[in-house]
Amino acid sequence: MLQNSKIKLLYITNGIKDPAGLERVLSVKASYLADELAYEVHILTLNNNGAVPFYTFSKKIIHHDIIVGRNPIHYFKSYLGGLKSKIKTIQPDIILVCDDGLKGFFLPLLLQKPCPMFYERHVSKVVELGEKPSFLKKVKVGAKFYLMKQLGKTFDKFIVLTPDNTKEWPMHNVMVIPNPLSFYPTDSSTLTQKKVIAVGKHSLQKGYDRLLQSWVTVQKAHPDWQLEIYGKIDEKYRLADLSRTLQVDKTVTFFPPVADIQSKYLDSSIFVLSSRFEGFGMVLIEAMACGVPCVTFDCPYGPADIVTHQQDGIVVPNDAIQPFANAISQLIEDEEQRMVMGKAAKQNVKRYLPEVVMPQWDALFKD
Repeated sequence: MLQNSKIKLLYITNGIKDPAGLERVLSVKASYLADELAYEVHILTLNNNGAVPFYTFSKKIIHHDIIVGRNPIHYFKSYLGGLKSKIKTIQPDIILVCDDGLKGFFLPLLLQKPCPMFYERHVSKVVELGEKPSFLKKVKVGAKFYLMKQLGKTFDKFIVLTPDNTKEWPMHNVMVIPNPLSFYPTDSSTLTQKKVIAVGKHSLQKGYDRLLQSWVTVQKAHPDWQLEIYGKIDEKYRLADLSRTLQVDKTVTFFPPVADIQSKYLDSSIFVLSSRFEGFGMVLIEAMACGVPCVTFDCPYGPADIVTHQQDGIVVPNDAIQPFANAISQLIEDEEQRMVMGKAAKQNVKRYLPEVVMPQWDALFKD
């Protein structure tokens, strides 16, 4: 069994400069391993070109980058050649692949497994299908899923985030390790601000169209409450237009990502997750750490594993727009229930503290 100081970890990922969930989680995990557990941590990215990460990474982490071109043939050659060169230089004891695309699944074969290799899955397979897939797309995606499953078996461990995620990957090497919290403030929200918050980029996955439809009902009953949505704004989803069409634009505000999202949670009274699918639901545990009760759809996969219905939040059947609106209104109207749920959320989420989660990785690496 290796000692921590002797273990070199190499994370292979596409990038760390964007304000997305995978990048946030990687910053927490890699930094904890380097700072608290004395691992030698390397992170290898593609076409990062020296860009500053959105989230803070430990100064002890060693960063590497590969430049790849857009031409498919050049891309493959430069990617594989760059990986092999970096691995030869680093000589890692363990390689962790954090790439939700198909190419990451091929790495044990392409690299001929120079050391134990783990795959980290951060998103549901549903992302490949979209909202209303055609029959042809279902066939194509089904074939891709089959290939991913076969290739997934070539990793020493295939890590998913919740027990529900194992339904998508029925393999012998699957292991559940949740994401660790990125913060756990001493303070909690007072839950007295008339604000509901949602966090995540504009996308089909995050389901903000469903949230805005729900907010129509909430606004009618509670016109003095505001909905604030933080995340990368993408005009192609026309959410601002939809808010105007639904006539909720006076009580809905879209904000770009902010590094200090913790302060926004602390200034809110209810957190809402309207996602069509998730890999985990990092924003749920962040809100709970700030003592904010959550209303979430029971989407695949993660939210129902995190939020305990009617204890620290409310879990609504997926795509049930009116019940979702009713749940938000329930917490708005019942301040006592809001306070009780917020306190329970703060306590229950401790199971995701880094000092609870990261020893699971430590034991796995040593083994």
